[in-house]
Amino acid sequence: MANKTINPASMAKPSGYAHGVVAGNTVYLGGQTALNKDMQIVPGGIVAQFRQAFGNVLATLAQAGGRPGDLVSVTIYLTDVDDYMANGREIGRFWREMAGTEYPAMAGIGVSRLWQKEALIEIQGVAVIQ
Repeated sequence: MANKTINPASMAKPSGYAHGVVAGNTVYLGGQTALNKDMQIVPGGIVAQFRQAFGNVLATLAQAGGRPGDLVSVTIYLTDVDDYMANGREIGRFWREMAGTEYPAMAGIGVSRLWQKEALIEIQGVAVIQ
């Protein structure tokens, strides 16, 4: 069975990467920053950027036929871990609204910067569709 590339039309058109790849029943979700369809990082700080970036991940997963409960691993890259932690309660509320209360294996990693200089967060994941 060949791998299938997933690039939702509702998201920024990728160039040199794919938003996701389905291999068997596993969906590899490419790192998503807070880019909107116009290739602009959304304003509003870490909470707004989390919402956009995680929404991008979930949109790719949905296009692949999955749902948030199919996530088995999520890695969050942050340019300011303290800012993320200070806003953790609100970010957690958005997670629950968007994906429910079941959490996958997760990691949060501090980095010096991301591809877009104004990006504060990048989220990458793996899902297994049952």
